[in-house]
Amino acid sequence: MWGMALLIVAALIWIGVHVGISGTRLRDTIVRRIGEGPFRGLFSLLSILTLGLLIGAWHVMWTTPLWDAPDWLRWVLVAVMLVAFVLFVASVSQRSPTMIGGEAMTEPPRGILRVTRHPMLWSFALWAAAHIIGAGDSGALVFFGAFLVTALAGMPSIDAKLARRVPAAWKALSATTSIVPFIAIAQGRNRFVAREIGWVPVMIGVIAWAAVLYLHPWLFGFAPVAM
Repeated sequence: MWGMALLIVAALIWIGVHVGISGTRLRDTIVRRIGEGPFRGLFSLLSILTLGLLIGAWHVMWTTPLWDAPDWLRWVLVAVMLVAFVLFVASVSQRSPTMIGGEAMTEPPRGILRVTRHPMLWSFALWAAAHIIGAGDSGALVFFGAFLVTALAGMPSIDAKLARRVPAAWKALSATTSIVPFIAIAQGRNRFVAREIGWVPVMIGVIAWAAVLYLHPWLFGFAPVAM
């Protein structure tokens, strides 16, 4: 049981660091005292150490089955993971005001930012949710749940940070983008332009998804679906 207890503690620390500090006024206070560069260094170090603790606890804990995902649902989750891969690659293929150091960006949102201003966090959220549902055990609920909570809570947290730091830029960004994918487009505040995303990020996402799906049994010890 100590392994599960350690996993819970590590998950709470991870959530506390990323939700309780990053993007909050506490972050602003720390930055004023030690500077932006030292803060980012300390935050990165703390994130790496906590991630290591999470992974270590994951490998030694005893887990309890909670539900069994049927085969058809597993295929749905595999499709969700494809979306997550494409979102992630598209998010790192262009500059974004919601990424670290992107606050000074003044260009209007293009590409995947027209769909959602938080494509990377959505990729993490989909990845975490898919693995929670697919695994169906207490360990996955805690481990991946930490990343799911961080990703979902991080979106409004980053928005609040931008609103405090660059209010004029934030006003323009929020007027033409949305947290939830496609909401700004559905409301007529933006439009979808596929050519701005390009085929290269999509193809890289598809190839990476297919490779991980194929290698999953060797990398992680089990196959998400029966091939």
